Amino acid sequence: MHSQDQAHSQVYAQTRNWLLDFPDTVEDFPFGPEVAVFKVKGKMFATLSLGKATPSATTHIASTNDAQASDECTKGCCKEDSNGCSKKYWMNLKCDPHEAVMLRDVFSAVIPGYHMNKQHWNTVILDGSLPAGELQRMIKHSFMLVVNKLPKKAQVSILLHL
Repeated sequence: MHSQDQAHSQVYAQTRNWLLDFPDTVEDFPFGPEVAVFKVKGKMFATLSLGKATPSATTHIASTNDAQASDECTKGCCKEDSNGCSKKYWMNLKCDPHEAVMLRDVFSAVIPGYHMNKQHWNTVILDGSLPAGELQRMIKHSFMLVVNKLPKKAQVSILLHL
């Protein structure tokens, strides 16, 4: 396996482990095998997938025009697939609306949620630019936002295991 492929696999495995470390978390694939969805008590708090990205990932992933995004993807990619597109893992995380905007301003790897409600979700590009501690904090924040909306009995059973 190519060293860059190994690095991508390690990023995916580590991020997946962080997501699955939370109590009552289940990994599901309702959108197909390319997108892992992480749920607590049946409620989604994260997605993880390998997506196309360019050096300007914000432009590509946040684009609403797939044809335009595909054209942008072929320009100046670092790791390319058979279509000439760079691939990076990225995840969607639930977020408080005010914090979501702040995170987008601070970190270039955090953009409005791709295919999600952009007010309540961020997409995080796992390109190594975000400190691991910050990524873990964002994952926990997403998890807790969902847990806090569950019935009290379900919340207690989860919070006892944190």
